[in-house]
Amino acid sequence: MSITRFIGDLFFFSRRKSIKSDDNIEDESEKNSLLCRFVLDGIGKKVGESIAIYGDLIIIKALDKYLGVPLKHIEEDGKTLMVKGLVDKDKAEEMGEHWRKISFSEIETTMRKKDGF
Repeated sequence: MSITRFIGDLFFFSRRKSIKSDDNIEDESEKNSLLCRFVLDGIGKKVGESIAIYGDLIIIKALDKYLGVPLKHIEEDGKTLMVKGLVDKDKAEEMGEHWRKISFSEIETTMRKKDGF
């Protein structure tokens, strides 16, 4: 009887973990659905293209700059994204540059380890 209970508990707990991982997959796919879209400002002018999610920020590539805009200021509008509300452009550039430095240094480190340098 204890073996049956053990096996039942084992399946119960393993099912519970898979449900949690499915929730994480849904969150990731929801965030990923915001990527590779053009981003417009409040008057419809193109700001750039969304390229990454970093914590609660969406990273937007705008010409030669990277902007970090809080997700709470982003609204889906069909195939594009729209920045709503007031966003401090200097702060957005600062957060975007911070993301760029971190992300690009991780790529360089990974490439060096992979290439054996």
